[in-house]
Amino acid sequence: MAKVKTVYFCSSCGAQAPQWAGQCGDCGEWNTLSESAAVLPSKHRAATTRYASEAANQIHHLDTVVADDVKRITTGVAEFDRVLGGGVVPGSVTLIGGDPGIGKSTLLLQAMVQLSNDFETLYVTGEESLQQVSLRAQRLGYSDAKVPLLASTQIETILQQAQKLKPQIIVIDSIQTMFTDELGSAPGSVSQVRECAAQLVRFAKQTQTSIFLVGHVTKEGTLAGPRVLEHMVDTVLYFEGDGGQRFRLIRAVKNRFGAVNELGVFAMTDKGLREVANPSAIFLSRHEQPVPGSVVMVTLEGSRPLLVEVQALVDDSQLVNPRRVTVGFEHNRLAMLLAVLHRHGDIVTGDQDVFANVVGGVRVTETGADLAVLLAVMSSLRNKTLARDMIVFGEVGLAGEIRPVPNGQDRLLEAYKHGYKRALIPAANAPKKAPEGMEVIAVQRISEALENC
Repeated sequence: MAKVKTVYFCSSCGAQAPQWAGQCGDCGEWNTLSESAAVLPSKHRAATTRYASEAANQIHHLDTVVADDVKRITTGVAEFDRVLGGGVVPGSVTLIGGDPGIGKSTLLLQAMVQLSNDFETLYVTGEESLQQVSLRAQRLGYSDAKVPLLASTQIETILQQAQKLKPQIIVIDSIQTMFTDELGSAPGSVSQVRECAAQLVRFAKQTQTSIFLVGHVTKEGTLAGPRVLEHMVDTVLYFEGDGGQRFRLIRAVKNRFGAVNELGVFAMTDKGLREVANPSAIFLSRHEQPVPGSVVMVTLEGSRPLLVEVQALVDDSQLVNPRRVTVGFEHNRLAMLLAVLHRHGDIVTGDQDVFANVVGGVRVTETGADLAVLLAVMSSLRNKTLARDMIVFGEVGLAGEIRPVPNGQDRLLEAYKHGYKRALIPAANAPKKAPEGMEVIAVQRISEALENC
């Protein structure tokens, strides 16, 4: 038997070190090095190439490789297909992360039931028993579904069964519970997660099997295990939102076969996750009367424009350092926008507490929300309501200019579809012909925007 050498792996970036240290030399994280085996026995190294074919080991010139259009597999869940880029790509590996109980297993079970009607599938559960999976299926109304189940955590057993069944789609729930006997470390360790994921990725590429991996998240909200896990897979999806809320958001943070930051919206019901066809409707509060501090903006999530409500509350501060609190919006960007408002709008908020919130639990990451946040702050500070039929979008520069944002025409059409008649937008986004019945106000500076609100 080969002698096993002990080394240390970083749980954050997966870097290897010969001895323990308090700080990882590659990523700089503290207290992330854990002990593991360094080399694999020759038996395992031979097993990792068992799926290789002669064609895979040949050298090909780029101009001779035929790039055919990939025929995607639709899951039967439209919002899930949207996040994946139009469906499941054969041979792809997708990693889905999220808080416990947010609906990862529920969504995958719903998709597998739909796929099992036309394709060979395999659902591997490492955290739950077969009875628990069956009970979930009964709650969802799928008691008669013909989905093959396998309760196992050993990666060699799973791949052996997959070779016999030859499924086209496999679900691994979850990757942190998988282990290989060739490593002595516990399941969930850096080396086990990396090695099990590597074997699954290799199997997927060489057999054209689509694999879904369920991943745990840490208390900071990032995927547990080595960072290299996200580099190995083709697509990374995150569940957003609070598990106690009804609505669930799925965002694609990496996708080799589609758009990044694509968003899927679901509602959790007693029959599982239900698609939300018109998500703009759930992100807008229906006030009976106009209220100060509320502005509707059009944000772009992947290829989908969404109407969301931005709220702000400005109040006299009783603290030496006034508070700047944001929910669904970057904290540092709010501080920067308030400085721009002071410098180029002569509006002082240094003695005020400023709170900014994006309604509905959605997280806005694009700069197109800048103008809406500033106008919401002004509305609350002056206790002045804005027009209910007006939407706003635009980026604010440090020089006080209003900069354009991508897909301005699509945003205007989305707002027009929902009945909005006025739009305050950057001058560079002004259309040649506005939608019929919509007044477009194009501004270039902060001062112009404040005059028109």
